Amino acid sequence: MDTEAGTMTDRKAMRVVICGGGVIGAACAYFLARGGAEVTLVERTGVASAASGKAGGFLALDWCDGSPLEALARRSFALHAELDEALPGDWGYRRMTTFAGASRQDTAGPGGNRLLPWLTDAVSLRGQLGTPATTAQVHPARFTEALARAAEARGARLVIGEATGLVRDETDAVAGVLVDDEAIESDAVVLAMGPWSIRACGWLDLPAIHAVKGHSLIFEAPEVPAEALFLEHRELSGEETTPEVFPRADGTVYACAISSQTPLAEDAAGVAPDAGAIDRLEAICAAISPSLAPERIIARQACHRPVSGDGLPLIGSVPGTSGAYVATGHGVWGILNAPATGEAMAELILRGHASLDLSPFDPGRLPPARRAPGQDRIAARRTLGRHGAASVRR
Repeated sequence: MDTEAGTMTDRKAMRVVICGGGVIGAACAYFLARGGAEVTLVERTGVASAASGKAGGFLALDWCDGSPLEALARRSFALHAELDEALPGDWGYRRMTTFAGASRQDTAGPGGNRLLPWLTDAVSLRGQLGTPATTAQVHPARFTEALARAAEARGARLVIGEATGLVRDETDAVAGVLVDDEAIESDAVVLAMGPWSIRACGWLDLPAIHAVKGHSLIFEAPEVPAEALFLEHRELSGEETTPEVFPRADGTVYACAISSQTPLAEDAAGVAPDAGAIDRLEAICAAISPSLAPERIIARQACHRPVSGDGLPLIGSVPGTSGAYVATGHGVWGILNAPATGEAMAELILRGHASLDLSPFDPGRLPPARRAPGQDRIAARRTLGRHGAASVRR
């Protein structure tokens, strides 16, 4: 690969199918296409239709320091700034100041906060968590869409459809992906379906990915400055929550809190808030700031975030199946860590190794998910001949 130009110069372009049109899949598509691969991005509902379209978009340089995520996060933080310069479009990238604090719903009043006037006096600030040098943000849906467009500009193809299984050759290696039960031939597949990656456990020996539902509101509040907020909040019921507030460059403010583990929806379009969760979040926000009053709300939403058994993402090759790769399980850091994940996956697939140490994220570190009794491994075997497939068997 010519790394400066980002093109394949010494061999035929590798065909890669990426399953999942969220930020991780879009980042993989962009970096693979930039590296010269022939990319097909498969998405069931639409680009950024799940958590990537309903996330906060908060970025932090050093909040993962001291953990296995440190190098991934630091590289990604730098890549976010580089991509803002390199790619066309505006996805609201900007640096922020970030504060920590506490608040109580029973002390909320109309008075302004003496340190941050856009907050009520129910908020007590405890310190500064980040400066514009260390914290930033993007509009996650627009960022994801920009990556997908940039991949398409480099020859990637977007296919709207459901990945239903794998095609294998006579050696049991990946030879393609079934999309709505029709085969798309490929040399490799990347599974980046967020919490819906659990469905691929029927195709491969993958660890389980769990779904954590988060709830959020979006307000129209252009007067709020670029000041992110992480709070510990006591509700009237006495329950403790941890709301996060992210003003955006487009004049909106994103606020989230209240997570739950509920059954995974059939697809992204079917994710609905838990009963009472949005009402609670509205009351929390109203206590924090007059700018977050209910009449300012323009969206009430929920999404499932993917989480692995040990809290670290799965990034790398799938044990036991040549040509199969996975990139999912990023939890709350999906938007932050997408660029470095995409870059590393492209290097791994096209060169055989990544610049970052991916060993902490090796899918083989966790046991494969248990299949339900009677559940057969879902796979297709394709015998490839001169003119393509002679037969398909499930």
